[in-house]
Amino acid sequence: MTGAGAARKPVSGSRSVAVPPAIVAFFDALGDMAVLSRDTLRAIALRPPEWSAIAEQLEQVGWRSLSIVNLTALSTGMVLALQLGHSLERFGAKPFVSRILGLSLVRELGPILTALMIGGRVGAGIAAELGTMAVTEQVDAIRALGASPVRALVAPRMIAILVMLPMLTVVSDLVGIAGGLIISLTELRVSADFYWNSLVQGLVVNDVISGLGKSVFFAYFIGIIACRTGLRVTGGADGVGRATTATVVAASITVLVSDFFLTKLFLVS
Repeated sequence: MTGAGAARKPVSGSRSVAVPPAIVAFFDALGDMAVLSRDTLRAIALRPPEWSAIAEQLEQVGWRSLSIVNLTALSTGMVLALQLGHSLERFGAKPFVSRILGLSLVRELGPILTALMIGGRVGAGIAAELGTMAVTEQVDAIRALGASPVRALVAPRMIAILVMLPMLTVVSDLVGIAGGLIISLTELRVSADFYWNSLVQGLVVNDVISGLGKSVFFAYFIGIIACRTGLRVTGGADGVGRATTATVVAASITVLVSDFFLTKLFLVS
């Protein structure tokens, strides 16, 4: 049988390749986040959100996260100083513990631990809040009123986390260094003057820039993952729970994986 309507026989040896669903979902999520990032940037540039909405999110992200960030930083600084002090004592370098501690906190541990705490607390909160609004059709109501959900919901949260995470990172670094000072005075018998002088001599401007630069990237990753996941929630309360868990896992993995590439980037620059 010939003609346009004839059925075509499969070509001998041809084989259809099935793409794993996980890969499809991954690239689908990347596309969603790229589009959401574009829409958020456009909304901020053309018509910034209300200051009251931004201030509310600044409080949620910054002030209410201060206690957990400080506790984490203080514990990390004290433990790190204790471990470094006893290890360096074998080489007669115990007084220089502040140099290694400061470098470790400012370049790596401060930004990473702060981002993980914010991802667990703020990221989960954003996903749960936006997810609840999505399943209760509040997001659809905003669209029906002619307003933009991106401007009303996403933009204030992205601005807040991009502003507050670097600030929290600075606070985390200072608290961690103060925790190391406490251990140096009480356990290692290192004077405060020598501790601070050694710390200042060991740190350079690029170390501080590297840590703060990482925190900006981490803030973007956490914010955009949480907002995208929250707006895509379906399935009622059960869907909100799954979205919250997925946000924390995805944000944590993204922070840890991206840290390697950001470290290489800032070491080259």
